[in-house]
Amino acid sequence: MTVNEDSFTNWKHREEIAESMIPIIGKLHRERDVTVLLHSRSLVNKSVVSILKAHRFARQITGRELSVTETLPFLQALTTLDLGPSQIDIGMLAATYKTDDRGLSVEAFTAEAVAGATGANKIERGEGRDVVLYGFGRIGRLVARLLIEKAGSGNGLRLRAIVVRGGGEQDIVKRASLLRRDSIHGQFQGTITVDEANSTIVANGNEIKVIYADDPKKVDYTAYGIRNAILIDNTGKWRDREGLSQHLRPGIDKVVLTAPGKGDVPNIVHGVNHDTIKPDEQILSCASCTTNAIVPPLKAMDDEFGVLRGHVETVHSFTNDQNLLDNYHKSERRGRSAPLNMVITETGAASAVAKALPDLKARITGSSIRVPVPDVSIAILNLQLARETDRQEVLDYLRDVSLTSPLRRQIDFISAPDAVSSDFIGSRHASIVDAGALKVDGDNAILYLWYDNEFGYSCQVVRVVQYVSGVEYPTYPAPAP
Repeated sequence: MTVNEDSFTNWKHREEIAESMIPIIGKLHRERDVTVLLHSRSLVNKSVVSILKAHRFARQITGRELSVTETLPFLQALTTLDLGPSQIDIGMLAATYKTDDRGLSVEAFTAEAVAGATGANKIERGEGRDVVLYGFGRIGRLVARLLIEKAGSGNGLRLRAIVVRGGGEQDIVKRASLLRRDSIHGQFQGTITVDEANSTIVANGNEIKVIYADDPKKVDYTAYGIRNAILIDNTGKWRDREGLSQHLRPGIDKVVLTAPGKGDVPNIVHGVNHDTIKPDEQILSCASCTTNAIVPPLKAMDDEFGVLRGHVETVHSFTNDQNLLDNYHKSERRGRSAPLNMVITETGAASAVAKALPDLKARITGSSIRVPVPDVSIAILNLQLARETDRQEVLDYLRDVSLTSPLRRQIDFISAPDAVSSDFIGSRHASIVDAGALKVDGDNAILYLWYDNEFGYSCQVVRVVQYVSGVEYPTYPAPAP
């Protein structure tokens, strides 16, 4: 047998194993609200090739490819346990098992590592929480995709309605089409049908009412059977407490804004300050995509090295508030053609850092350039540290943060030397550290942080909504403090 035949035989064997993992992952998700992860990447509803690629990607983080032959035993061990709602990272189980010298079986080790999600310790499955989207633009449709994907057993978040202004003939059909197909993020994973007579979109079995209204004060959500819901305002029209309070109508309990909040509205970056949300807080903001991209690595760097001052330069993809061709715009430069120019503009991300990281004493400044790409941006974070270090120490630290810390869902890490922006379309992390671009000189460190300013940010929004609704389940093995 030739080397090529050996490689192909090995591939087919791994395909077979990955194929056997799919029904186990699906059953755990549907019946027990257990999300199976691989180094913080969900394996739910993934194809055979996607599962194999997720295993191969581990080499970018740990330096070696993870095989499905290593993770399958841990997945099988999970099926023997009395699991409650949780997220379980089989990549971390496999990695920590290798360093454990007690001679435990895979079954015994797994049972111990996920003990907090079993037996008397497990969380009981709730009744779910209604969610309403106010607006259905770029972020609204991606959040909708995520909510539908995460519907699982139906005991988590349930997208019940979308509120939009009337758009004329076949409005609902056109909106469903925009949900079904996206030029950047590809096709919706599933089926979508439209019931025009009842103004309803049915996506993967989820019935979503389309409510037409141009004033939030005119909607009575209880008339549609919606109770105690979280409303996600992705229009950005109102950003202060007074404006957003208009959404607190019958059926709506909390309002989450997908833009930086003004005044006393809390700006939340999941993973950093989401645990400061007061139980009785009804209005909060998820800040901006750039704030979510820079705050987690900034916190990580401050925790380990101390940060005295910093500057963030954002090279940002163009957005819908810019003009396709030169035309009037209330901002001085944003009226110039977005796909033809680099456009210097302002960013509020630097000032928003203080809201998310009030204990950070460093002064952070910022500026931004919009560039002719439709998605994925990069933040260049230039930091003066409190102590000297070297490039390898910073690399090793950030790699470890991306793997084992409480920020592992926010910070990703890549060492591919040929990575470019389009490689990060669809990333679910708030930011991705580019190892090859990192620069360190004594007490100065420059981090290059990629981020999908649409999808990665939408994932952060959903994480905040999960947290405030009580359906953000703990992750096992537990990350290092």
